[in-house]
Amino acid sequence: MSDSAEIQVRPGVEDDLKALTDLYNHYVRETPITFDTEPFTPEERRPWLLSHPEDGPYRLRVATDADSQEILGYATSSPYRAKPAYRTSVETTVYVAPDAGGRGIGSLLYTSLFDALATEDVHRAYAGIAQPNPASERLHARFGFRHVGTYGEVGRKFGRYWDVAWYEKPL
Repeated sequence: MSDSAEIQVRPGVEDDLKALTDLYNHYVRETPITFDTEPFTPEERRPWLLSHPEDGPYRLRVATDADSQEILGYATSSPYRAKPAYRTSVETTVYVAPDAGGRGIGSLLYTSLFDALATEDVHRAYAGIAQPNPASERLHARFGFRHVGTYGEVGRKFGRYWDVAWYEKPL
Protein backbone atom coordinates (compact mmCIF):
# COMPACT_ATOMS: atom_id res chain seq x y z
CA MET A 1 0.00 0.00 0.00
CA SER A 2 1.14 3.51 -0.73
CA ASP A 3 2.03 5.81 2.13
CA SER A 4 -1.25 7.39 3.18
CA ALA A 5 0.48 10.78 3.44
CA GLU A 6 0.58 10.74 -0.38
CA ILE A 7 -3.21 10.46 -0.55
CA GLN A 8 -5.72 12.85 0.97
CA VAL A 9 -9.36 11.99 1.62
CA ARG A 10 -11.90 14.79 1.91
CA PRO A 11 -15.56 15.54 1.21
CA GLY A 12 -16.44 15.84 -2.46
CA VAL A 13 -17.12 19.35 -3.74
CA GLU A 14 -18.66 20.94 -6.83
CA ASP A 15 -15.22 21.48 -8.40
CA ASP A 16 -14.78 17.68 -8.45
CA LEU A 17 -17.80 17.11 -10.67
CA LYS A 18 -16.02 16.71 -14.03
CA ALA A 19 -13.32 14.39 -12.68
CA LEU A 20 -15.86 12.30 -10.74
CA THR A 21 -18.05 12.03 -13.82
CA ASP A 22 -15.07 10.97 -15.96
CA LEU A 23 -14.09 8.33 -13.41
CA TYR A 24 -17.62 6.96 -13.19
CA ASN A 25 -18.01 6.97 -16.97
CA HIS A 26 -14.98 4.68 -17.27
CA TYR A 27 -16.93 2.08 -15.28
CA VAL A 28 -20.09 2.74 -17.30
CA ARG A 29 -18.30 2.21 -20.63
CA GLU A 30 -15.82 -0.52 -19.73
CA THR A 31 -17.18 -2.69 -16.93
CA PRO A 32 -20.27 -4.37 -15.48
CA ILE A 33 -19.43 -2.87 -12.06
CA THR A 34 -22.23 -0.37 -12.57
CA PHE A 35 -25.40 -1.18 -14.45
CA ASP A 36 -25.64 2.27 -15.98
CA THR A 37 -25.17 1.74 -19.70
CA GLU A 38 -24.77 5.27 -21.09
CA PRO A 39 -22.09 7.77 -20.00
CA PHE A 40 -23.16 10.94 -18.19
CA THR A 41 -22.31 14.57 -18.71
CA PRO A 42 -21.23 16.50 -15.63
CA GLU A 43 -24.54 18.40 -15.73
CA GLU A 44 -26.48 15.12 -15.72
CA ARG A 45 -24.39 13.97 -12.75
CA ARG A 46 -24.78 17.22 -10.73
CA PRO A 47 -27.95 16.07 -8.85
CA TRP A 48 -26.04 12.99 -7.68
CA LEU A 49 -23.19 15.15 -6.37
CA LEU A 50 -25.58 17.56 -4.63
CA SER A 51 -27.41 14.64 -2.97
CA HIS A 52 -24.22 13.96 -0.94
CA PRO A 53 -23.72 16.95 1.38
CA GLU A 54 -20.78 17.31 3.75
CA ASP A 55 -22.88 16.15 6.70
CA GLY A 56 -25.72 13.72 7.25
CA PRO A 57 -26.01 10.05 6.34
CA TYR A 58 -25.42 10.48 2.59
CA ARG A 59 -21.77 11.34 2.11
CA LEU A 60 -19.26 11.61 -0.71
CA ARG A 61 -15.61 11.11 0.17
CA VAL A 62 -12.93 11.76 -2.45
CA ALA A 63 -9.32 10.51 -2.50
CA THR A 64 -6.78 12.77 -4.19
CA ASP A 65 -3.08 12.66 -4.86
CA ALA A 66 -1.58 15.04 -2.29
CA ASP A 67 0.73 16.66 -4.87
CA SER A 68 -1.27 16.79 -8.10
CA GLN A 69 -4.76 16.82 -6.51
CA GLU A 70 -5.79 14.25 -9.17
CA ILE A 71 -8.87 12.32 -8.04
CA LEU A 72 -7.91 8.71 -7.38
CA GLY A 73 -11.30 7.45 -6.26
CA TYR A 74 -14.44 8.12 -4.29
CA ALA A 75 -16.83 6.45 -1.87
CA THR A 76 -20.45 7.25 -1.15
CA SER A 77 -23.24 6.39 1.20
CA SER A 78 -26.63 6.85 -0.42
CA PRO A 79 -30.23 6.03 0.42
CA TYR A 80 -30.80 2.28 0.40
CA ARG A 81 -34.46 2.61 -0.61
CA ALA A 82 -36.81 5.58 -0.86
CA LYS A 83 -39.42 4.49 1.70
CA PRO A 84 -39.20 6.16 5.14
CA ALA A 85 -38.64 2.96 7.13
CA TYR A 86 -35.33 2.46 5.28
CA ARG A 87 -33.99 5.85 6.45
CA THR A 88 -31.42 4.30 8.82
CA SER A 89 -29.97 2.09 6.09
CA VAL A 90 -27.46 3.25 3.47
CA GLU A 91 -25.99 1.74 0.35
CA THR A 92 -22.25 2.24 0.06
CA THR A 93 -20.01 2.10 -2.95
CA VAL A 94 -16.37 2.72 -3.88
CA TYR A 95 -14.88 3.58 -7.27
CA VAL A 96 -11.11 3.73 -7.72
CA ALA A 97 -9.42 5.19 -10.80
CA PRO A 98 -8.38 2.36 -13.12
CA ASP A 99 -4.67 3.22 -12.82
CA ALA A 100 -4.81 3.64 -9.02
CA GLY A 101 -5.82 0.15 -7.91
CA GLY A 102 -3.80 -1.82 -5.39
CA ARG A 103 -2.68 1.26 -3.44
CA GLY A 104 -5.14 0.96 -0.57
CA ILE A 105 -7.31 3.81 -1.82
CA GLY A 106 -10.54 1.89 -1.34
CA SER A 107 -9.58 1.21 2.28
CA LEU A 108 -8.72 4.85 2.90
CA LEU A 109 -12.03 5.93 1.41
CA TYR A 110 -14.10 3.45 3.40
CA THR A 111 -12.25 4.31 6.63
CA SER A 112 -13.08 7.98 6.08
CA LEU A 113 -16.67 7.25 5.08
CA PHE A 114 -17.42 5.01 8.06
CA ASP A 115 -15.71 7.43 10.45
CA ALA A 116 -17.98 10.18 9.09
CA LEU A 117 -21.06 7.99 9.51
CA ALA A 118 -20.21 7.01 13.09
CA THR A 119 -22.19 9.91 14.57
CA GLU A 120 -25.14 9.61 12.19
CA ASP A 121 -28.39 7.75 12.82
CA VAL A 122 -27.44 4.89 10.50
CA HIS A 123 -28.04 1.28 11.52
CA ARG A 124 -26.90 -0.76 8.51
CA ALA A 125 -24.79 -0.35 5.38
CA TYR A 126 -25.42 -2.44 2.27
CA ALA A 127 -23.30 -3.00 -0.79
CA GLY A 128 -24.21 -4.69 -4.06
CA ILE A 129 -21.24 -6.17 -5.93
CA ALA A 130 -21.63 -7.25 -9.54
CA GLN A 131 -20.02 -10.66 -9.99
CA PRO A 132 -17.24 -11.50 -10.34
CA ASN A 133 -15.34 -8.83 -8.40
CA PRO A 134 -12.98 -10.45 -5.89
CA ALA A 135 -11.17 -7.18 -5.09
CA SER A 136 -14.42 -5.54 -4.00
CA GLU A 137 -15.44 -8.63 -2.04
CA ARG A 138 -12.11 -8.54 -0.15
CA LEU A 139 -12.48 -4.81 0.57
CA HIS A 140 -15.98 -5.25 1.95
CA ALA A 141 -14.95 -8.26 4.06
CA ARG A 142 -12.10 -6.19 5.58
CA PHE A 143 -14.68 -3.64 6.68
CA GLY A 144 -16.96 -6.16 8.34
CA PHE A 145 -19.51 -6.69 5.60
CA ARG A 146 -20.97 -10.18 5.35
CA HIS A 147 -22.56 -11.80 2.33
CA VAL A 148 -26.34 -12.01 2.73
CA GLY A 149 -27.42 -13.23 -0.70
CA THR A 150 -27.00 -13.08 -4.44
CA TYR A 151 -29.45 -11.96 -7.07
CA GLY A 152 -28.94 -14.22 -10.09
CA GLU A 153 -28.73 -12.63 -13.53
CA VAL A 154 -30.33 -9.42 -12.24
CA GLY A 155 -28.70 -7.02 -14.71
CA ARG A 156 -27.98 -7.20 -18.43
CA LYS A 157 -25.02 -5.32 -19.86
CA PHE A 158 -22.59 -6.01 -22.70
CA GLY A 159 -24.94 -8.65 -24.10
CA ARG A 160 -25.01 -10.89 -21.03
CA TYR A 161 -26.60 -11.22 -17.61
CA TRP A 162 -24.72 -10.48 -14.38
CA ASP A 163 -25.27 -11.63 -10.81
CA VAL A 164 -25.09 -9.17 -7.90
CA ALA A 165 -23.93 -10.33 -4.48
CA TRP A 166 -25.34 -8.33 -1.56
CA TYR A 167 -23.40 -7.57 1.60
CA GLU A 168 -24.40 -5.90 4.86
CA LYS A 169 -22.54 -4.30 7.73
CA PRO A 170 -23.93 -3.21 11.11
CA LEU A 171 -23.09 0.38 12.02
